[in-house]
This record gives sequence, structure tokens and C-alpha cells, in this order.
Amino acid sequence: MSFRTKRVLMSTPLIAIFEFFLMKYLFLLFGGLDDSYLLSLTFLFVLLNTVPMFFEEKKSRFITRALDEISGFWIWMSLFFFFDILFIYIIGAFVEIPFYLIVALLLLVPIITVYSYWHAHRIIIHEKTIEIDKINKEINVVHLSDVHFGAIRHRKIISDLRDKLNELSSVCDLAIISGDLADGSCVVEEDDFLPLKDVDIPIVFTAGNHDFYPGIENVYNACRKAGIIVLDNEGMEFEDLNIFGLTYSFEEIESVSESDLKAFIREDKVNIINFHVPKNWEGFLRLGFDIQLSGHTHGGQFYPVVWIGDMILYNRGLFKSKIGGKDKYLHVTTGVGSMDYPFRWGTDSELVILKLRKKN
Repeated sequence: MSFRTKRVLMSTPLIAIFEFFLMKYLFLLFGGLDDSYLLSLTFLFVLLNTVPMFFEEKKSRFITRALDEISGFWIWMSLFFFFDILFIYIIGAFVEIPFYLIVALLLLVPIITVYSYWHAHRIIIHEKTIEIDKINKEINVVHLSDVHFGAIRHRKIISDLRDKLNELSSVCDLAIISGDLADGSCVVEEDDFLPLKDVDIPIVFTAGNHDFYPGIENVYNACRKAGIIVLDNEGMEFEDLNIFGLTYSFEEIESVSESDLKAFIREDKVNIINFHVPKNWEGFLRLGFDIQLSGHTHGGQFYPVVWIGDMILYNRGLFKSKIGGKDKYLHVTTGVGSMDYPFRWGTDSELVILKLRKKN
């Protein structure tokens, strides 16, 4: 049983209680519904939320992926119906809210849902410039992360990614994936990433936490069959770039020592560390890295989580520091895919062209 499956099972009782009372107060706005019917609906939701994932762990199928997506739709909408109900009942305790306004507030939820689903499936191109003194030739790197290939975002996201990367291949030299290529919500088979073999520029990948959930060797095998360069606590050189891929480390997995990372540094190269989580930036800078590439946060993915995420240091965007008079950078991308729910509201599914330029 994968970590994700355990997480879903552990949270299901709380979600079931939440769903029961959410539907109870939602139906009370329209006269109410007998508790026996509410319990039946809650039980159906629990089945929808749990049963498909057991099948997806063994073999991914259209029907179980569709059921997973329906479950994701309802959980997402439940969150926003909850905010509606809070507003309606709290304000309604002091003033009478017209029925048409209640209906309008509830109708906002499916409208936001349709927009957020559409927006999550559009890959947006952003450009950012990094000025650095150790580069002799202009290099454009496509930075991406958090594709989350899985039960909800399946092979289409891989083919869409291939098409977008090929659109950029005439102006970019290299693509770097900062983890979570896989989601862990379905098994990864060796042909699943095969469309990326058609991309005309090299693709470098270092694993994030979700890549371990479907079995890290499954992910690596699919990557290698697609011609993706896997950097698993190892490095490579590409023109003026010296790139180290630091694999996400769970407590039971030994990570790379600081002395080994420091030994990797080349003073005549732009030293890049590809690390899924945007943490320890200051530590990597002290070791001699010029640029850290990360993802993981999704930028919060959707409101209101976006507002909470923006309170966190290094949640999304390009950050700059100065050590020894030299500029150092951290770039945190909001990612290409989406976790658990196929929605984005307030963030983009993005590919970021990092334009590495000689500092004047």
C-alpha cells in the first residue's frame, strides 16, 4: 500500500464526517433531507474516494481514473460550498438573506470549478532572466516541476508537455524537472513517459517525494526509456552549467553529505542544484551553488491556499541573494500539473524559461 493510499484512508473518516454535515446544512437551505439519505450519500462518497485508488495501484484504467476525477471534483466543490454555507448561516443569523442571493452564491461554486479546471489544463509559458558572471554563452533553460502524472492527470499531460517543450526547443537548450514527475495515485508503467522521447532538447530529472509513492524504480525505468537524464544524487555538465540533482530524502533514505556537495562545485562553471523542495537555499549558497531550482509548493495551487502559501518564504517565483559580492538565485516554479484535484485558481500551470545571461 502506497503512502498516498495510507494518507487517503487515514483522512477518510474525517472527510466523511465533514461531507455528512456539509450536505445536511446545504439541503437545509432547500427544506432539508432525511439523515438516512444523507448517510447513504456519505457512504457512496467514501466508496468513490477510496475504492478506485486500490485498483489504480495495480493497473490504471479509464473507469477508475474517471471515478477518481469525479471524487476530486466533489471534494473541491465541497470546500467552496463550505465557505458559502459559513457565510450564509453566520450572516443569516443577523440579517435575512434573500433566497435569490443564496442561490447565486451556490451557483458561483460550479462556475469557479469550470474555470479552475480549464485553467489547470492550460500550460502557460513564463520568462525570467538570471544575470550571472560565470556564463560565457547565453543559455535558456526550461524549468518545470510537479507534473503529477497519475490517476487524474494521466497520459494527456505527458503529451501536452511534449508539445509545449517542442514549441520551445528552437529557443531553449535544456529542460530541468525538479521532481514529482509522478503523482503516486496510479502505477507507473515503463511506456508512460514515452512521448517525452520526442522532445528535441535534453531533459534532466531529479526525484521529488511523490516519485517514490508508485515505486521509484518504476519512475526511473519510465524516465530512462523516454530518454530522460536521471540525476539521482549525481551531477552532470552541460556547456557552462554544472548541475547536481539532489534527490528528495525521506528519513530512512541516506542523503548526500555537505562535503560531497562541496566537492562537486566547479569555480569556472555555473553551479546549479536541482532539489524538489525550496529549502536550505542559504546552506546551498554557502557550499558554492549559484542557482537552486525547486518546486513542490504549487504556489498554493488555488485560493484560499494561495494566500496562505504566499505567507511562506520561497513559495513561488525568483529570489535573489548576494554572497561575496556575487548574485545567487533560487527559482521556485508553481508546477505543470496539480495534486489531488485537477484545479488551479490564482496560479498557473507553468513552464518557465530561465534566460541565463552574462552580467554586465
